[in-house]
Amino acid sequence: MKSILSKAISKGPVAGLRPRTSARPPAAVEVSSLGVLAAAGQPPVYGFAPLAAGAVTPGVAEANLRAPAAVAEAIAQALNAVNPPKRAVSLVLPDTAVRVFVLDFDSLPSKASEALPILRFRLRKMVPFDVEHASVSYQVLTVKKNECRVLTAVMPGPVLAEYEAAVHAAGYEPGAVLPASLAALEAIEPGEAGEAALLVHLSPEALTTAIATSNDLLLYRTLELPIDPELRLSEIQRGVAVALAFYEDKTSAAPAKLHYTGWLEGGEFAQQIGSMGLSIVELAPRPSTGAATALGQASLAGATGALAGASK
Repeated sequence: MKSILSKAISKGPVAGLRPRTSARPPAAVEVSSLGVLAAAGQPPVYGFAPLAAGAVTPGVAEANLRAPAAVAEAIAQALNAVNPPKRAVSLVLPDTAVRVFVLDFDSLPSKASEALPILRFRLRKMVPFDVEHASVSYQVLTVKKNECRVLTAVMPGPVLAEYEAAVHAAGYEPGAVLPASLAALEAIEPGEAGEAALLVHLSPEALTTAIATSNDLLLYRTLELPIDPELRLSEIQRGVAVALAFYEDKTSAAPAKLHYTGWLEGGEFAQQIGSMGLSIVELAPRPSTGAATALGQASLAGATGALAGASK
């Protein structure tokens, strides 16, 4: 869904945490609890560096990088493998480290200096951290008479600083910063005019479901998953079922396909949720050549989507 997010991340005060007024960097790096995945070029080449369990514990309540030096080393290793042409890179972060909302207003000032205090005021009771010292960015999705829908991303300042410090320590410069699922949306090829796309992103920590059209985000929901395997499976199935019901309610039609990205193979994910009458399309599937094994269980869609609109 490039028509939402290429505008959303590349221009003005938008729903990436470090927006830029020019095109995004020609390389991207995604940090997750599994490791660090880098991508550069078109078609992309990939590099991956695994991390020990517990090195990254994504969330908004406390420090995320329990082994900062190891994370910085992994970032350098993954990026050096793809030989980015510039030091600036897009940074893709775990969904659980960022809170994303679609907020409704009667209207919103066009100037960021006037709009941001309004957004912070609304967010105060919606997030469990200090909004005044958080990174907040936004993108106006739709404007109608007495209605303004705004995509808003907010992240604790200290948590963002951790990830950016690791990129700097690796010898690179963080450019745009995106949550994994917003980045993955850009890997979806545009469908028929007005057709909504259903995305499911599964990480070791959470399930994110999103429904996007060419100019709007109808749903964005991140559900943190329990550790217990049976409870986890139940929550995944329930989360997908809720998204399907929401899709039908908003579009008056059932989705024909589900765009999937995650740390499980697409076939394994399909077995977990059952068919549900859907065609499951794996976003940015792993290369069929020998590079696949070197990429481990990392999903490629976030870093691939972050390259949309990148500079040459």
